[in-house]
Amino acid sequence: MGLKIKFIWLAAVLIGSTLTVSMRAQDKSLTLHDVIPGGKSQSRFVPRDLRQLQWNGDEFIYIKGDSMYAGIPGEKAVVAFTRKQLNEALEAAGLKTTGSMPAFSVPFKDRTVLAFQVKKHRLLYDWKAGKIVAVYALQDDWKNFDFCTANQDLAFTEGNNVFILSPEGKLTQVTHETASDVVCGQAVHQFEFGIHKGLFWSPSGHALAFYRMDESMVTDYPFVDASARIATAKPHKYPMAGMKSHQVTVGIYYPESGKTVWLKTGLPKEKYLTNIAWSPDGKQLYIAELNRDQNEMNLVSYSAATGERNAVLFTETNERYVEPQNPPLFIPGNPDQFIWQSQRDGFNHLYLYNAKGELIRQLTAGEWLVLNTTGFDESGDNLYFSATKPLDEHPVQTGSALNIRTWKLSLKDGTLTPMNREPGMQGVHQAQLSASGNYLTDKYQAPDVAREITIIDTRNGETINTLLSAANPYKGYALPDIETGTLKAADGVTDLNYRLVKPLNMKAGEKYPVVVYVYGGPHAQLVTGGWMNGVPGWDLYMAQKGYAVFTVDSRGSANRGFDFESVIHRNLGVNEMADQVKGVEYLQSLPFIDADRIGVFGWSYGGFMSTNLMCSYPEI
Repeated sequence: MGLKIKFIWLAAVLIGSTLTVSMRAQDKSLTLHDVIPGGKSQSRFVPRDLRQLQWNGDEFIYIKGDSMYAGIPGEKAVVAFTRKQLNEALEAAGLKTTGSMPAFSVPFKDRTVLAFQVKKHRLLYDWKAGKIVAVYALQDDWKNFDFCTANQDLAFTEGNNVFILSPEGKLTQVTHETASDVVCGQAVHQFEFGIHKGLFWSPSGHALAFYRMDESMVTDYPFVDASARIATAKPHKYPMAGMKSHQVTVGIYYPESGKTVWLKTGLPKEKYLTNIAWSPDGKQLYIAELNRDQNEMNLVSYSAATGERNAVLFTETNERYVEPQNPPLFIPGNPDQFIWQSQRDGFNHLYLYNAKGELIRQLTAGEWLVLNTTGFDESGDNLYFSATKPLDEHPVQTGSALNIRTWKLSLKDGTLTPMNREPGMQGVHQAQLSASGNYLTDKYQAPDVAREITIIDTRNGETINTLLSAANPYKGYALPDIETGTLKAADGVTDLNYRLVKPLNMKAGEKYPVVVYVYGGPHAQLVTGGWMNGVPGWDLYMAQKGYAVFTVDSRGSANRGFDFESVIHRNLGVNEMADQVKGVEYLQSLPFIDADRIGVFGWSYGGFMSTNLMCSYPEI
């Protein structure tokens, strides 16, 4: 009952204590439809972007209105085709037309062909020839599609089984499972450890690897579907701590022979098979195998022909946990070397190995993180990646995560070259690499930059096109002041990034209620160096109603290094809560904050944090 009362009290603070604020006549107010995703007018308040911006070879393409534009770096984009022309191609192929431009992907590096789905068909469209070049008729219950560029076969799942559809329409069933608790071809292990799919074509298309998960030994957890007129129980397989977990194996199907080879992954059966990768020649399959305690990882190579274990290439251990997130990345033109990402030195970095599992050298190092790899140039001599590494002329802020740049790494001599050199310690870049590796599309945001999109020549780092400079979408609307800074964590040493959205039109001497918006868990960062420091529209709306909204990325959250994030290991709701309280103490020191009206709100891990804070710190 006490907890229920606290929830009601929180709702009263958020909803029932709205303050009236005076607005300047020339400034307009924001509505919930303006600021909440899904709102009728919310899209108007998102910084302008180029829809579906991507590379097709060394031409950049994007959607604007009912047209696709294409351009060569250094030149202005022109209309490549219109929806009318696409519909004419669909009609010529005997297919139904589309009422809007579909979502396209670029399956081939060296062909002007786009893939998309329309009216239960997956299609390949040659946009320069103006015709449909392949048609795959789909059914409603087909899911988890994985397209092979080498043979143009489409693998997918229907129910719990795997199938393959050829360009000619031939349908092949790969697995024949009948038990409801055996699943093939889907992501396994609760989507953890970088697992996003369950089908993996070999480079040449001669074989298809897939996951098989047996959950028959796992107890049912009684989920309740409360959306039904009468709530119904819908059990879900969930391995409670210390109880039986599911068992996963990996099969390799050979379309030519119709046979499947099963990898002999051995005992114990309750382990995680993660980050699957094929060797460039398709003769081996690599798996990062993690024990159930998650404190030991072995990178293992298997024979794709026999399923036999070839070798354990190397082992990583940590007293807290090992968390592989990326498969081996083989270097173009050098099939005997690959790059591995690891947090073994406390920050996620790149390591160069040979195919025997021998470490050649560590490629990156420092108190900053590699966030993701963007790709290689054609020669394989240079790798592009995004990271929190500061420029040499900037002071080192250990894993500050407020400035994300794209870097070029020379594999020959280890030289690191920044592709972005704008001043300041806050800003976020997102890059895509062209097929040759000579160009990047770069999307840039900063606290005062809504969005800028440019094309960069990777050979000299120069900007050769500006594709977009987005205006402030809130122009003409009353906006609050946003304060950012750092405060000390509960350990008295670690700096935490915080963000405070102040009430709109504050009056001297008045005190205002505050809502602490919290996440506080791994794999998430709320205070960013992007547009308005990542402030969501809900914060702006609350500030308009007279509330302050406060957010601090406590220890346990992402992009600050292993020690920072893993401090919550087997100790959930302790250190990260203590850090949130340090944030509240800062709020209480501010003359305009009403210390008797502090609410807390969060979602997912933030929901756990909200209830835990209310129970553990009721006096706050």
